[in-house]
Amino acid sequence: MARKAPKARKHLSADALFHLLRSGFAAITDHRPGTPDIALTDALMSAFALFSLKSPSLLAFDKERTEGNLQRVYGMKRVPCDTAMREILDPVEPELLRLLFKHVFGALQRGKALEEMVFVEGYSLLALDGTGYFSSQQIHCASCLETHHRNGTITYRHQMLGAALIHPDKREVIPLMPEPILKQDGTEKNDCERHAAKRLIVKLRQDHPHLKLIVTEDSLSSNAPHIQVLHEHHLHYLLGVKEGDHASLFEHVAAAEQAGRVTSYERDDAKTGLRHRFRFASDVPLNASHADLRVNFLECWEWDGDQVHHFSWVTDLRVTKGTVYQLMRGGRARWRIENETFNTLKNQGYHFEHNYGHGYQHLSVVFAVLMMLAFLVDQVQQLCCPLFQAVWAKLGSKRRLWEKMRALFYAYALESMRHLFEALLYGWQRMTPILAVDSA
Repeated sequence: MARKAPKARKHLSADALFHLLRSGFAAITDHRPGTPDIALTDALMSAFALFSLKSPSLLAFDKERTEGNLQRVYGMKRVPCDTAMREILDPVEPELLRLLFKHVFGALQRGKALEEMVFVEGYSLLALDGTGYFSSQQIHCASCLETHHRNGTITYRHQMLGAALIHPDKREVIPLMPEPILKQDGTEKNDCERHAAKRLIVKLRQDHPHLKLIVTEDSLSSNAPHIQVLHEHHLHYLLGVKEGDHASLFEHVAAAEQAGRVTSYERDDAKTGLRHRFRFASDVPLNASHADLRVNFLECWEWDGDQVHHFSWVTDLRVTKGTVYQLMRGGRARWRIENETFNTLKNQGYHFEHNYGHGYQHLSVVFAVLMMLAFLVDQVQQLCCPLFQAVWAKLGSKRRLWEKMRALFYAYALESMRHLFEALLYGWQRMTPILAVDSA
């Protein structure tokens, strides 16, 4: 018997989210005086459409502009050319786009879609990780990070700290507003991931004061100042640790094991054929410098045939034989932000590392944030839209889906994104081209 498709959530469809985003863009005050020919709302929506359609470059988007479809599907009045888009968006403060992520998140909450992302006891996993998306030795702006080389050259870079809700059993991720890692105004020193994490956590709690979260990060985040920030903002944590970086912690665990305060536990997974051995201890000091900061420690060895993998974490969550397996799965799910987010953006048709335009003020960051917003809408479709899921399954890969979607968008008059997805799923009548001029 064929499985019945789940009921579509109309307000979480691509068309509903496009309308929501356009309303959000319209609330951003235009930085230009008077009444410009092209509204800031249209420029922002055009840039969003650029990334929604996965155009390989701004020039390609400009050459392939299909004004009717952009107006009908994305709700624009006028579409700027590539030069005008860059000039309009360069002065826009990226922080003004935060509200758009909050709007989409609110729609997910109202549609109860986030219930699928709950990890344990009402808590969701939030993965944080940094990534780079621009590097050049010629092009730069005032906020670029700088690496000075011994030969006198300088490499200019842009990075961001990403944040996404993840789940061990879900391919989908729900990205939140990323935090740019930039050289701050009036400073000579580069910004860093640790400082960006402080800013992100403060803004996260301002946007979502009651959201129940467990933050998971790599071993660089397992330090006392960062854990203190997490505590202050009522966030649980599940952070990677490495023996080479946390020698004191592992020494205390070894001493606790000799004292009989470490629990060992083995488990065979009948479904996967994997064997796991766990070791965990409670209330051990994170390091010698912060002996008053006590953490719970868990360690896992996984046997896959002849291969053995080893993982270890610290957490403020209670670790028992009943919880250690699920906590291990949560800690390992941190890779979702790398594999399902950054690698998808870089390698599956989003062209994350392509320089769509650097600008002199904020353009590079604005484009990166708008691309993440387009990725968020796509992830909502992947999680909530049976029509999108069916089209993806039919075409077999995201890259092919984007290619077919873009080709159809540029060749046929469409009324909506739903119209486009239905055409991809059910097929459409191919017409003989009607020439614009009489060739006789």
